[in-house]
This record gives sequence, structure tokens and C-alpha cells, in this order.
Amino acid sequence: MISCTVRYEIDPDKLAEFEIYAKAWLTLVRKLGGTHHGYHMPHEGPNDIAYCHFSFASLAEYEDYRTRMWDDPECLRAYEHAKRTKCIRRFDRSFTKPLFEGATVDELGL
Repeated sequence: MISCTVRYEIDPDKLAEFEIYAKAWLTLVRKLGGTHHGYHMPHEGPNDIAYCHFSFASLAEYEDYRTRMWDDPECLRAYEHAKRTKCIRRFDRSFTKPLFEGATVDELGL
């Protein structure tokens, strides 16, 4: 599994517009085969930083998603909303391998 974390720098005066964008992508990622782990909106601390996290079974599946989203009319509408409202100033992506299964200290031999 591969997870993508997107760090957004958003316009704090356009939080409502960004939230519309985020709600659309929660559905779109699922529609295109991914698992969305949610958007994390500003609350305490910086008022212009938001994050989202989503996963695909493999990097190849993520790359397929990236190709298919450019042909999907709903994805294009979501991107156009962000462009038109200028709610996103910039963003960057990072990829990680998630660890979801824990173990007890005894099982780990600690």
C-alpha cells in the first residue's frame, strides 16, 4: 500500500471554498479506487495549512488514478473550482508506506 499526503497552503479567507473542494475529492478518490483518510482542516495553529491523506494498493494504482482523473469530468470540475476561487495557494505531495497493525510490547519482545 502507498499513501499520499498532500499539504495545502490555502487562503484562510476562502476556507469555505476549500472545504467544497475537499468534500468533492473525498468522493472522487473513492470513485477512482482509492481509500481516502480525510482532510484535516485548520483549527489551532496556522490558519492557512490543511492536509489530506489517501491510499492506493500500490504506486502503479496511484499512477493509474492520476491518469484517469484527467479524463474524469467531475475531477476536472473540482480542479476548476479551486482554480476559479483561488482557495489553494500551493500544495505539495509526499508518499509513505502506512503502518496500520500494532503489536503488544510482549509480542515485539521489548
